Amino acid sequence: MTNPAVVFGGPSPEHDISVLTGLQAARLLAEAGRDPVAVYWSKVGRWYRVDPAGEASHYAAGPPPKARELRFVAEPNIGWMVKRRRLDVDTVLNCCHGGPGEDGTLQGALDIVGVRHSGTDAAASALCMDKLAFGALVSAAGLPGLPRRLLTAGAEPDYPPPYIVKPRFGGSSIGIEVVDDYGTALALLRSSPHMDRGGVIEPYLDGGRDLNLAIRTYPQLQLSAIEAPVSEQFYGYEEKYLSGGGIEGSARELPARLPPDLEGRIRSLATTVTELAGIRSIARLDFLERDGELWINEVNTIPGSLSLYLWVDPPISRRQIVLDLVSEMENSSARVFSTTGSDGVALQSAASIAAKLG
Repeated sequence: MTNPAVVFGGPSPEHDISVLTGLQAARLLAEAGRDPVAVYWSKVGRWYRVDPAGEASHYAAGPPPKARELRFVAEPNIGWMVKRRRLDVDTVLNCCHGGPGEDGTLQGALDIVGVRHSGTDAAASALCMDKLAFGALVSAAGLPGLPRRLLTAGAEPDYPPPYIVKPRFGGSSIGIEVVDDYGTALALLRSSPHMDRGGVIEPYLDGGRDLNLAIRTYPQLQLSAIEAPVSEQFYGYEEKYLSGGGIEGSARELPARLPPDLEGRIRSLATTVTELAGIRSIARLDFLERDGELWINEVNTIPGSLSLYLWVDPPISRRQIVLDLVSEMENSSARVFSTTGSDGVALQSAASIAAKLG
């Protein structure tokens, strides 16, 4: 058995949601007798060892009481340090939503150290976080996806408004807006802090809806029940996290009542995307649907609440899911990050596809 750490927080707009996910995962592991190490990544990028049984309210003003500061040394077999002593951690359950915790940055650092981690590897994490590159990959593979374009001056799309505008990098529907003309879209690009690394634009599907399912790859590939969130326009951050009981308490149909043909297509595409995008561990795949027509929207490689609430059919307990995440790491080999091996090729390919189709 390994010494699992649960890492959460991070310098991301999704920091607070990550704290909730991390504390939930730590409690589930503790209930199973795994005695997890809890590592908190602050909004300003500092690391702390914290109480895995703490409350989310303790993080309202930053590190909680009695937090012990750590240093992260990105060298083989080191990682987190408490003064001059290495923190005894060899597997990381990554609960960092968005930003450097989900885009491949933390994954690459852990690969350098030689610490096994949950979720996709560095290359797949970067690919899936980049909405333009992931959309280009879907299109290049001949799978159904909306015509997503880079949002830039002088490149108005060849489809009519209304448009939906999204940050190129990011999650939890933060910064997403529906606009009636391209000029408004460009104004958002210039003014929104969530689009400081670029934005993408695609047609807004009036009358469409979101359909989501979770994917897990251990002990074998499994797909969860499909959910249909209930939303007036699009399934945004407020409805996901700020209404009712948060993401798990927001209005949804679960399992969604779908025609067998539509459900079959969703599950077939989810299996294809899992292999195509290099999904590992647990993820959520989001679709858009209107009048029976289906489009792949995006992959969330570290989904809110780890999508634990979606496993109602087949019924799998939350505790078992997080235990399986740790077991998957324990049964895999630690990887060392390489910029010239297959990961580098994957990133170059994704960038090339995005450049051609952007």
